[in-house]
Amino acid sequence: MLAKFKKLDWITLLILLLLMVVSTLFIYSATIDNHKFGPQRLYYDHVRNFILGFIVLICAAMVDYRWLSKFSILFYGFGIILLIAVFFFGTEINGARGWFELPMGLNFQPAELMKLLLILMVAKMLARSDGEKLSTLKDVVPIGVIVLIPFVLVLMQPDLGNAIIYIVIMLAMLWIGNIKYTHVLIGITIATAGIILALNLYSTYHDEIKQIFSEQGKGHWVARIDTFLDPEQADPNASYQLRKSMTAIGSGRFSGDGYLQGNSVHNNYIPYVYSDAIFVVIAEEFGFLGSSIILLVYFLLLYRMIIASIHSSTFLGSYIIIGIVSMFVFQIFQNIGMLLGIMPITGITLPFISYGGTSLLMNMMALGVVMSVQIHRDKEDPFALT
Repeated sequence: MLAKFKKLDWITLLILLLLMVVSTLFIYSATIDNHKFGPQRLYYDHVRNFILGFIVLICAAMVDYRWLSKFSILFYGFGIILLIAVFFFGTEINGARGWFELPMGLNFQPAELMKLLLILMVAKMLARSDGEKLSTLKDVVPIGVIVLIPFVLVLMQPDLGNAIIYIVIMLAMLWIGNIKYTHVLIGITIATAGIILALNLYSTYHDEIKQIFSEQGKGHWVARIDTFLDPEQADPNASYQLRKSMTAIGSGRFSGDGYLQGNSVHNNYIPYVYSDAIFVVIAEEFGFLGSSIILLVYFLLLYRMIIASIHSSTFLGSYIIIGIVSMFVFQIFQNIGMLLGIMPITGITLPFISYGGTSLLMNMMALGVVMSVQIHRDKEDPFALT
């Protein structure tokens, strides 16, 4: 155990420690003038979650990733059960029934855990090909089915953000898993045709679609789509967050207004600024310079992970890390992009910076699995046939 502990990636741990400090400062700034929290201080909870996250990370790193892969089908099944159970026993937050209430005021979101369980499952399926070209019937179709099940369940909550992440993870892992170029071409053609058809149908039957979604209690989906596709014509209430976020980000200019000096943030103009919109705090108070530094820190973190993937002694380890990298890359791009108006608005958090217990713990666990691949690189496979 001590030998494994010494093999931890201490550079990555230092990066995470840096993110813990700066994210706590951002959350403090985002909530210090928000009176709805009363005596509650989210930055205290954030530090607690980060400390728990480091414990989870180290525990995950000590476990051989090949053991996790061995039982990935059981973990996957457990995740599906949780996604189904949340419909019956879950709590509704912001219009989505996707959380379980836990003691000490904690909430657990199964959709976040499912991302990691899905990566383990898909990596195991890809590893069977041993780097050879993927077969349509033996590899691509089964993986598609494995991803489709949680995708539909999470979409029904409704949680569009996490559902899209499942698809992104699958596409990235199939690409690295050596999918045939003909499959890629066919997929791009079908996706392009589907998007064009969907946009035309949405534009033609907009009012009918809006009415149907409103009757199902999902009218906010249409509002968010309108905000992304045609912000000028969208409902002002639906586009409020986007307009205020873009104004705040633009006002930061090069170096920002200064810590605790952001006008939009401290006048509570931005909804959920401590969570989904935390990047607004960075951009308004630290400007382009501060935003660039945060992106550089993310780049260093992702770089460490990619290097670990390259040095992995197994295809399985490489696939797991690439799945986790793709998850982080998309979350970063989606979160920042939606506040700039280049991506639709979803509830995806900014990794390691936004306030959110489940997402933070799952992200730390994911990094722990990455470190497990590093630590056990020179170890014999405990499940290899002798």
